[in-house]
Amino acid sequence: MQQVNQRPDPAPSRLSYRYERLMLTPLFRFGMRVVLPFSAAALVTAVWFSDQDRRDNVNMVIDDIRTSIVERPEFMVQAMSIEGASAGVGDDIREILPVDFPVSSFDLDLDEMKKTVDGLSPVKSATLRVKPGGVLQVIVEERTPVILWRMPDGLHLVDSEGFVVAEGTQRDLHPKLPIMAGEGAERETTEAMQLLQAAGPLTDRMRGLVRVGERRWDLVLDRDQRIMLPERGAVQALERVVALSQVQEMLQRDLSVVDMRLGDRPTIRIAERSVEAWWRIREIRVGHE
Repeated sequence: MQQVNQRPDPAPSRLSYRYERLMLTPLFRFGMRVVLPFSAAALVTAVWFSDQDRRDNVNMVIDDIRTSIVERPEFMVQAMSIEGASAGVGDDIREILPVDFPVSSFDLDLDEMKKTVDGLSPVKSATLRVKPGGVLQVIVEERTPVILWRMPDGLHLVDSEGFVVAEGTQRDLHPKLPIMAGEGAERETTEAMQLLQAAGPLTDRMRGLVRVGERRWDLVLDRDQRIMLPERGAVQALERVVALSQVQEMLQRDLSVVDMRLGDRPTIRIAERSVEAWWRIREIRVGHE
């Protein structure tokens, strides 16, 4: 009897058929090729790092690598140079930036250090950078005081923007700076400087500016004379007074106050001694008649 060879069935199995059908689905294919390997790797890593000794060893290796890079000679900062600052400001900068040299440039937070230096009253702006050769360079632009502000606790140096630069210990140390007083005067430094420029020929006689009621200025001259300026248009009003003084020598007379608060009706006040002298002369004349 002849044996018949049975050919294998080419049809796939049910499990294989379902797998092939699932592989035609993009989401399933993404999960098999990406999500499953990633999850397996994450699981193995988590199991491996669950041991404390292994974690400590890895952290130690990372620290060693970082130290070997950070402490390379080309990254070390050896000194600090300060440019554009006076001796006192330079000492203040060194005090508020207590950097222990040598230090790695990676350990320096230049942005935070810049904010610290900018916080000093005499400093207008500062630039920090690490120069080749391991030098921390601090370039400072100081505020320039333009006027003295007299307050109950003493004198203060103020720049053109109204920032208090420092304390003025003595008036004699700043003979060329004008002086101002009054509450809120520092907020109107720009107008104060404009008035000082408009004073012109009166500069040599001027003692200072007084802020009155946080609204307007009084210009104080020698011989106890005072020019009361309006709340608005103070510069123009002062220019009128200067013009009158030059043409008619108004301020050379024995006046105590020139009131310019009302632009259409300026008034003057005669000094008390002149009034008393006038009354004496009048009484003498009356008595003689």
